[in-house]
Amino acid sequence: MKARYLKVKLLAASLALGLVGSVQAAEDVEVLHWWTSGGEAKALTVLKDDLQGQGIGWKDMPVAGGGGEKAMTVLRARVQAKNAPTAVQMLGFDIQDWAAEGATANMNDLAKAEGWDAVVPAALQRFSKYEGDWVAAPVNVHSTNWVWGNKKILDEVGATELPSDWDGFISVLDKIKAKGYTALAHGGQPWQDATIFDGVVLTTGGADFYKKTMIDLDAEALGSKTMEMVFDRMRQLRGYVDDNFSGRDWNLASAMVIEDKAGVQIMGDWAKGEFIKAGKVPGKDFVCFRTPGTQGMVTFNSDQFVMFKGDSAGEKSQLAMAKAVMSPAFQSAFNVVKGSAPARTDVPNDAFDDCGKKAMADLASGDLMGSMAHGHSVPAAIKGAIVDVVTKHFNGKNSSADAVKELVAGIENAK
Repeated sequence: MKARYLKVKLLAASLALGLVGSVQAAEDVEVLHWWTSGGEAKALTVLKDDLQGQGIGWKDMPVAGGGGEKAMTVLRARVQAKNAPTAVQMLGFDIQDWAAEGATANMNDLAKAEGWDAVVPAALQRFSKYEGDWVAAPVNVHSTNWVWGNKKILDEVGATELPSDWDGFISVLDKIKAKGYTALAHGGQPWQDATIFDGVVLTTGGADFYKKTMIDLDAEALGSKTMEMVFDRMRQLRGYVDDNFSGRDWNLASAMVIEDKAGVQIMGDWAKGEFIKAGKVPGKDFVCFRTPGTQGMVTFNSDQFVMFKGDSAGEKSQLAMAKAVMSPAFQSAFNVVKGSAPARTDVPNDAFDDCGKKAMADLASGDLMGSMAHGHSVPAAIKGAIVDVVTKHFNGKNSSADAVKELVAGIENAK
């Protein structure tokens, strides 16, 4: 019934813009993305089906590797070969960089007709627009400072109350480890190390410290004892990771929690899609809670589809895809499966589970800050400098004090 309603709504919206009738002449959309895990692929099917209902075919161009770094490398090669895809999944400052090159299509007319300015939060519009022009359609809002816990294991170690501060979190990890489980499921890839780092910076120094260091790049805060404590805590967490973590994909780390092999995973809310796909129920099989000490605070990223300039037939398909992405019905259907929150503020939460409702409430009332790890706090070059230091330290190649010095120097060189 929901799928039928969705298709009817999209068709009606297309008629309003005069898109139906021209759709038959529209080209298929070739979409470059990195949604390749089971839960992500299931969510993407919602969009494919919607476009298929409008007579628009889907040419899939998946590039495995969370965070989008590999996808951006592939995109650069395609653009240099003058063969850009029609639509590209993109994050934060990458959107701004491509728009600055004049490669992106202008969607102002569609955005005005659909009233996007009134329903998309300003924090997302910061990246959806370039110099006042709409260049991207936001699909969702992910928040990155989440912990996903195996309820059976947490109950077994007596953690009936979820930890709300750092010391309580470490105490729970100790108990899980003592029972013979991997305490912290983690994949040793730079973007995953950086995702943990986001939450540790936030819980160690608070929102003001996060903004000073990860957004404003305040040299004094970056070189402070508080930042050294952040690295000490990262080293502490490293002690709860299994020996085989290096190179592991994030969804395989999620599977460790799902399969009763590990207690918790620190990961963005896309991880919930893996739990749901495995038939797990929030509150019964798994729990979700903010990285202890970050309650009421949200580090976010937003997946957006950027349309690249092309011919008129391609533009028709791009407009239809952008409309589909931004419809309230799609935003609900997609994000229920994906594990994220809608990019629109007017989407009801009725279809969402407890974790989804919690995420939407936090986004409405919490302190919203762009995720460094996922390209929403600083430009790519500076993000790269930070991540290099974080990963080097997490792998035991320098001390916390040295990491702080390297962080300050790396950021300065990257500016």
